Amino acid sequence: MKVNQSNRLKYRLLTPADSQLLFRLDQDPKVMQFINGGKVTSQEDIDTIFIPRLNQFTNVDKGWGLWGCFLTDNNEFIGWILVRPMDFFTEHRDDSNLEIGWRFMQSSWGRGYATEAAMQIAGALAEHHCANKLTAIALEDNSGSINIMKKIGLEYVTTTVHSDPLGSAEVVVYEKPLIT
Repeated sequence: MKVNQSNRLKYRLLTPADSQLLFRLDQDPKVMQFINGGKVTSQEDIDTIFIPRLNQFTNVDKGWGLWGCFLTDNNEFIGWILVRPMDFFTEHRDDSNLEIGWRFMQSSWGRGYATEAAMQIAGALAEHHCANKLTAIALEDNSGSINIMKKIGLEYVTTTVHSDPLGSAEVVVYEKPLIT
């Protein structure tokens, strides 16, 4: 699947060769606040935990993976959009329901980049009929992510405990159909 450039951003699936981009993004405690309480990620964890996980769920044809987001004017990496089946790392994996998520450099916050990127990628997923539903989760007090969810047309469904091999937390769940 290809994602076309949007107004200010261009996109490509990240690969293990991009581990330094992932490391740099995860070095800001504010960026990590709603991921793990603000703990920065070591390069060793990127290499031994996150890159193997990325390799497991990346599927170029289906559009699954981490879509790196780069400014069109200078090719600066500012973050990523996650696309993978919901509950990918559990026995309840659902390929018809794609999880969308995001992580952006703090320097890019408040400029609409995450919303622009999420809308562009969600549109490409819908156009390619990649799944029936799009879902996002966030901690209840992560108002920034919840605002993005609403801006891209997702609606609140429930509050539940989300678990994967890295831990569990109570989250809000927002979703919308991809195929109407």
